[in-house]
Amino acid sequence: MSIVAIARPDIRALKPYSSARMESPLMDAGGGAVLLNANESPWPATLAAGLNRYPDPQPAELVARLAALYGVESGQVLAGRGSDEAIDLLVRAFCAAGKDAIAICPPTFGMYAVCACIQNAGVIEVPLARAFDLDTDALLAAVTPQTKLVFLCSPNNPTGGVVPLSAIARIATALTDRALVVVDEAYAEFAGAVSAVSLLPHFANIAILRTLSKAHALAGARIGALIAPVDVIALLRHIQAPYPLPTPCVDAALAALSPAGRVEANARVAAIVRERERLVPALAALPQVRAVLPSAANFLCVRFANATATYRRLLALGIVVRDISGYPALTNSLRISVGTPQENTRLLSALSACEVAA
Repeated sequence: MSIVAIARPDIRALKPYSSARMESPLMDAGGGAVLLNANESPWPATLAAGLNRYPDPQPAELVARLAALYGVESGQVLAGRGSDEAIDLLVRAFCAAGKDAIAICPPTFGMYAVCACIQNAGVIEVPLARAFDLDTDALLAAVTPQTKLVFLCSPNNPTGGVVPLSAIARIATALTDRALVVVDEAYAEFAGAVSAVSLLPHFANIAILRTLSKAHALAGARIGALIAPVDVIALLRHIQAPYPLPTPCVDAALAALSPAGRVEANARVAAIVRERERLVPALAALPQVRAVLPSAANFLCVRFANATATYRRLLALGIVVRDISGYPALTNSLRISVGTPQENTRLLSALSACEVAA
């Protein structure tokens, strides 16, 4: 059975909006085409050549490069506005308001619950185990017939831990034809682990979220990808906005995914990993630090004697970190992104100078 069978019946039956660009793909007007079908300005802006035309909904070259990057077929890729859009589309497509639910494992990325609440879908919370590992048994026990989506963040934001592929496979097997298992791999490049994409040939109910925001340094361009079975991608296109990807953002993504851009990304990732490994022992040696959680991402979750005071002291010194003390089980914790060597040295110097009472 296709996993799409458990999606909302009204979405499966929905006739998607057909934009002018969908009905007639963008052509080179300079080659003789006269584009009079999309209510666009026929003249480009002087300082923004080409932006008078709506972009392709799913630019073929971008989708092809994303597919090549992640080792899948183009039909398995939905390009969108970061991972956030894909999360929202999944919840809207699979969860009927007031009836269905998602399952999450806090502390984790907040947008899963936010999108569910906006859709008026239920949120089943199965906290991570004591060491911030996934409690697979508890998760499977908590899933109900109304649970349509299970979100697993790996590496997890904000703790940094990785969900083993064996656990993902076990969950997907147990939930065959019942729920779609969504693995958020926004930070996967920093983990050096095998991607859950490797499970796609064996499971029809696994989807993977990826983004160019982190390793590819394009947070401002808002380009992400959902990798999933072809029928899931086709379903989500029913409800995706007609023109989700601005042309300048697509151009930036294509440059980042060029051979030279990928070399640069790999170098950045290697540098971040080196700096992450430098920071861990240095932070752990500070008297006000109580713990540095193991991380496979481009950030560290650090527990302090007094996170609020430390946060304020760093802010006064012009160093901005994130106070995540409000997350379950993360009292007195700060999430610290790994910066440049110079930024990290400045952070360590500032913390060494802090005198924060326990």
